[in-house]
Amino acid sequence: MTDTPPSLFYRLKHTSLVTQIVIGLIAGILLAWLAPAGALSVAFIGKLFVSALKAVAPILVFVLVMASIANHKHGQETHIRPILVLYLFGTFAAAAVAVVASMAFPSSLVLVTQDIPVSAPGGISEVLQSLLLSVVDNPVSALMNANFIGILAWAIGMGIAIRHAGDTTRTVLNDLSNGVTVIVRVVIRFAPLGIFGLVASTLATAGFSALLGYLHLLAVLIGCMLFVALVVNPLIVFWKLRRNPYPLVFLCLRESGITAFFTRSSAANIPVNMALSERLGLHEDTYSVSIPLGATINMAGAAITITVLTLAAVHTLGIQVDLPTAFLLSVVAAVCACGASGVAGGSLLLIPLACSLFGIPSEIAMQVVAVGFIIGILQDSAETALNSSTDVLFTAAACLAKEDQTA
Repeated sequence: MTDTPPSLFYRLKHTSLVTQIVIGLIAGILLAWLAPAGALSVAFIGKLFVSALKAVAPILVFVLVMASIANHKHGQETHIRPILVLYLFGTFAAAAVAVVASMAFPSSLVLVTQDIPVSAPGGISEVLQSLLLSVVDNPVSALMNANFIGILAWAIGMGIAIRHAGDTTRTVLNDLSNGVTVIVRVVIRFAPLGIFGLVASTLATAGFSALLGYLHLLAVLIGCMLFVALVVNPLIVFWKLRRNPYPLVFLCLRESGITAFFTRSSAANIPVNMALSERLGLHEDTYSVSIPLGATINMAGAAITITVLTLAAVHTLGIQVDLPTAFLLSVVAAVCACGASGVAGGSLLLIPLACSLFGIPSEIAMQVVAVGFIIGILQDSAETALNSSTDVLFTAAACLAKEDQTA
């Protein structure tokens, strides 16, 4: 008696999550190409998946960070400090790459007036004030509005306080953390369907016609992001690990970058990075803090976007830029990027701040923001993929380097 071959559903169910996501991606492209009307009808699936990720991310961060700190034993090491150094250095390096690329391949914009109801910060002090206000936000408000800086502040404070509670309290908190993790795993299993809906609806709605007029600008932006992802980040990881960084780099891009590319939200990709960190066997007390922290301050892609679009406006207006000013822009872009929101398009609202360095009025700067929204289909996706995959890459590099030292 011959065995019955496994069904197609069985085979799909037992393939890797990345393979399932690729299948969903191809299916979404085909549906948008062959039946645009049908592609629009599945848009709800993509919105549902992104909404589920955004819903679970704040409570996941709050509970996991609080439980991690509360159950931290005295004398047990974490590796947050070297990860912070990697985050900040990587963001500044990305901005510097964007300055060099913008000067080597200057872009010109067609600045047209568009009525966009956005509000941009007026200076670095305003960005820093906003960050400090986010720290002291009401915890319920922080959870409702996905204010991850406020969530981190409250989680760290509560975790430190609960460290002095009884063992039963810490056990309950640990069980709660495990329960939230189970829910997150269920949500992530639906990533192939979610990406199928996102890709199909996006291509059916916008296509690539809106991008044709900005191919040069897109090439500079995405070229910078690819250079950082495939050259700068591997060099940083090699400096940290002293071994071939590319297996780890490609793993992070494949497992984290793909989902971040389509969700276009570093905050929504936090559960994916948490799951990847767990599979890599990283230090849980470390990644439970560094991953949500990275979604807030590790913004290499945002630094590239702010720098390239600002220098494109500068070139269009014929403003001369010297090396010291360009270096200052790198610093400002890195600082601004740390204040960029973890949601889609968050970095664009900080462009007027960088433009103010060159005396560009806000009316023109907001037109540059409008250009950013036009090319955002690819720009914001690539930016988020770089940001989010780098979070887990640098976390893994720091943890593995510490293991190598103790081995």
